[in-house]
Amino acid sequence: MTTRSTRKKRRRKAPGRGTLMTISALLIGSAVIRIGGDANQAFAKVPNATEVEKPTHTNAECKTPDDFQPMLDAFRQREARLSSQELALEDRMQALKVANREIERKLAELTKAEEALRETIALADTAAESDLDRLTRVYENMKPKQAAALFEEMDPNFAAGFIGRMRPEAAAAVMAGLSPEAAHAFSVVLAGRNTNVPTE
Repeated sequence: MTTRSTRKKRRRKAPGRGTLMTISALLIGSAVIRIGGDANQAFAKVPNATEVEKPTHTNAECKTPDDFQPMLDAFRQREARLSSQELALEDRMQALKVANREIERKLAELTKAEEALRETIALADTAAESDLDRLTRVYENMKPKQAAALFEEMDPNFAAGFIGRMRPEAAAAVMAGLSPEAAHAFSVVLAGRNTNVPTE
């Protein structure tokens, strides 16, 4: 009995549920339609970007309070000073660049001149050395008495330089033909030439 009565009650309650669901769906749909209409009205009330009113005042109408004016003037003066200093600094930097280029050019010229001078000095030294060698050979090939007569007339330092470059046997022959005074002077010069050379 109890199972039959519960089945009957279930069957009676089933139609009520469907009705409730239908009513709920209708109410939700009505709310959605009402919200959509309100949204459209709200959007219609918002003005376009082109319709937005422009402000009536301009920058010319903005006035600075009197107590700020000295500060603004000081800022303007400082900005003008900084601009002029910046321009002067740029001019100075440009002048320094030009000066650096000129210095580099002068250094390159000096380097070339120094190289040319070294080559000239080397040539002169070589030429002088070859001239001295040639003249020494001339004195060596002369008869000892004739060479001794020439050496007697020379300055002792100059003559001693040639004697020091000559072959020992030729130098001995020339020294034998010199007067004792000249031979002594030449010997002193030759002996003292290397006294200032450091030994250690």
